[in-house]
Amino acid sequence: MTPRSRSRWSRPKVRATGAALALLASGLLAVPAAASGSDAPPSRAAAALPEHALVGYLHTSFANGSGYTRLADTPDSWDVIDLAFGEPTSATSGDIRFDLCPKSECPNVETKDEFKAAVKAKQAQGKKVLISIGGQNGQVRLTTAQARDTFVASVSKIIDEYGLDGLDVDFEGHSLSLDSGDTDFKNPKTPVIVNLISALKTLKAKYGSGFTLTMAPETFFVQLGYQNYGPGPWGGDPRAGAYLPVIHALRDDLTLLHVQDYNSGPIMGLDNQYHQMGSADFHIAMTDMLLTGFPVKGDTANVFPPLPPEKVAIGMPASPQAGNGHVPPSEVDKSLDCLTKGTNCGSYKPHGTWPALRGLMTWSINWDRFNNNEFSKNFDAYFG
Repeated sequence: MTPRSRSRWSRPKVRATGAALALLASGLLAVPAAASGSDAPPSRAAAALPEHALVGYLHTSFANGSGYTRLADTPDSWDVIDLAFGEPTSATSGDIRFDLCPKSECPNVETKDEFKAAVKAKQAQGKKVLISIGGQNGQVRLTTAQARDTFVASVSKIIDEYGLDGLDVDFEGHSLSLDSGDTDFKNPKTPVIVNLISALKTLKAKYGSGFTLTMAPETFFVQLGYQNYGPGPWGGDPRAGAYLPVIHALRDDLTLLHVQDYNSGPIMGLDNQYHQMGSADFHIAMTDMLLTGFPVKGDTANVFPPLPPEKVAIGMPASPQAGNGHVPPSEVDKSLDCLTKGTNCGSYKPHGTWPALRGLMTWSINWDRFNNNEFSKNFDAYFG
């Protein structure tokens, strides 16, 4: 997310595959907008959100140079507030803990009772307040069934204590990776993947259809899967595309997927061209992949299906200080124009138009306030 939560993964050299190129040439990737889910009814959890929602992370356990913002002082623009972060006692314990920022770092931090009251007040305004698990410092590897069960119990305890609406999964760094030979995202075998899927399904079942479940993977773990998936036969990075089996298994339970279109290396889009962060084209190309679907590792017989636009938001930094890849409001508007209206597109032409695209996610509410609320004000102005 930021220097505190940005994963420092190395980016292996990746290649376009002949199979992927052939698929594009055949037109098999050109999924009509309706086929990508624009006419499908959203899930109950998604329906509880506004038609277009603004998602932001609130620095709750730290300040990170942007200043501490009390939950009660969070501007009304934010529809989903992700409390950053719940972190594990160790990488493999599954035991997640959440504490408010210490006074030594955040002199204006509220008391726990004040914080709980602020959660209720936000919910009374129709906002969703979630606990976000992970970030750069919060490596979570559920290697065993015991860690899985501890994760469910400890996350439930946080949700119940603070009366939260759900969970955001922001696993970064080395939290998710694929074992050698685990090549089918539809039938994963790697324990950290299988156990996470099981844990999230258990939480969803426990709290019911109104439970808000979101995910914030980096592009390396999602769109890079178009080229590389797991270690492969030549010993590539086992984290490449590692979120795909989790997203796929939870697609019916998922409220929102908002990939971090920042702190990213160049990623190949469905046009088989590399796209660099910092422009509307990057956001358009990366989001088009989610809404159109793509062959994993170029295998036309193994296509990651498109997600409904109601379940997709675009992740962007709120200010230049928030992360690499920040774009000005004009580029934000170009991205939304192209994807929702089919206008104002640049060099990348998406495979459909999705007026039901849910909205935007940003790191972070604090950095947006630091930047005179430019990001949230632009969102409000765009969607009226």
